[in-house]
Amino acid sequence: MKTITIPARLSEVDRVRDFLRAVFEKAFSSEEEFFKIELAVVEMCVNITRYAYPDGDGDLSVALREERHRFIVEIRDSGIPFDPRSVPKPDLEHLVASGRKGGLGIYLARTLMDGFDYRREEGRNVLTLTKKK
Repeated sequence: MKTITIPARLSEVDRVRDFLRAVFEKAFSSEEEFFKIELAVVEMCVNITRYAYPDGDGDLSVALREERHRFIVEIRDSGIPFDPRSVPKPDLEHLVASGRKGGLGIYLARTLMDGFDYRREEGRNVLTLTKKK
C-alpha cells in the first residue's frame, strides 16, 4: 500500500493527482479507465478540502493498493463526520437548466467506480473506492 498525506487545501489536490499517476497509471489498459479513477478520487479530495474542516486546517490521506482484480483507494480525513452515501442522486436536468456549478462530485464518483463505501473509524472518515481491472 502506498499513501500520501496532504494539507486539506485545494491548492494541494494536484499532488494527489500526481501520486495517482505515479502509482496506478501504467496498470490501466486505457487512459479512459485511468481517468475514471482519477476523476473520482480528485472529486472526493476537493469535497474534503471544501467541507471537512469548517473550523480550520486539517489534512487528508490517500492510500492506494492493487489486489488481484481491482484497484482500491482509501481516502481518510479527520473532519466532521460525513457519509457521502447519504447524498441523494442529483436531479441532473435541474442542475443543467439552472446553470449551477458543482453538486456532481459524489454522483460522479459513485457512477465511475465499481465500489463506493464509507465508514467512520477512530474519529476519521474513511471512504473506500474500488475499480475492477
